[in-house]
Amino acid sequence: MPIPDYQSLMLPVLEIAARGETSVPIAEAEVAARFGLSDADREKKLPSGKQRVLHNRIHWAKFYLSKAGYLDSPRRGRFVITSAGKALLKNPPTNLDTQYLLSVPAFREFYRNNQADETVATPMHQAPAAATPEEVIESAFNATQVALRAELLERILQNDPSFFESVIVELLVAMGYGGSHRNAAAQLGRSGDGGVDGVINEDVLGLDRIYVQAKRYGPGSSVGRPEVQAFTGSLVGLGATKGVFVTTSTFSLQAVEFAGRIPQRVILIDGRRLTELMIEHGVGVRSSRVLEFKRIDEDFFSEE
Repeated sequence: MPIPDYQSLMLPVLEIAARGETSVPIAEAEVAARFGLSDADREKKLPSGKQRVLHNRIHWAKFYLSKAGYLDSPRRGRFVITSAGKALLKNPPTNLDTQYLLSVPAFREFYRNNQADETVATPMHQAPAAATPEEVIESAFNATQVALRAELLERILQNDPSFFESVIVELLVAMGYGGSHRNAAAQLGRSGDGGVDGVINEDVLGLDRIYVQAKRYGPGSSVGRPEVQAFTGSLVGLGATKGVFVTTSTFSLQAVEFAGRIPQRVILIDGRRLTELMIEHGVGVRSSRVLEFKRIDEDFFSEE
């Protein structure tokens, strides 16, 4: 039989997780048995040839269920059902799909925060029938970027605080600050000045410095104005004018407004911006596949 689409796999994946901590490879074997998939079906790969179709679809089902709060990841590569997921299984909907997940506040907020146009009613990773090939590709690319950003944050939070510090070092060096990994690592996290976690050179020669504060917060937490204000106070005490405040979560509106009206130049980088910068500068990620699209060269065919 055909391999089920990722939406059809949401309920089976949730039911598998209800039996205990599991993983995508384990779920893959159980799903294959449930749907009577042959070995050839299980080995079928995506056009890129780098991942199996079934594995990929189970991953997407797990990803959306996690964003809806029905699954949680206790450790790398593993997932379990949450209390919300157990409650859902007691009275499951007729169709557990992305349209249903949009009725869940947690998923709806995640969805809206990752859409360029909030008026679009079509769930992510599901292009409208009237879409052009370019629009379909753009939609699919955006969906994979959302998933990649979420996974980057998850991986950061699964590691200890020192790893978060190393991520910031890697990112700042990749962006051209700090001179070298050695110099950046030697300075970041060793200033011990109150609200400042570290200091890094803005240029190779060290003509100016940027002070750094890092807060590794989990989902649901937010950095408020008091934390940003304390960091700013430390900058004033050091006679500094530039600072970067990085968090894995978000900043409150009051914190953003405060940072925008002080004389010091303080850049706030939240979890989303952090992962966008990591992807842009190749920190913690690598290219999986590069597609090149070509168009007709009108000048070549011009009669003039």
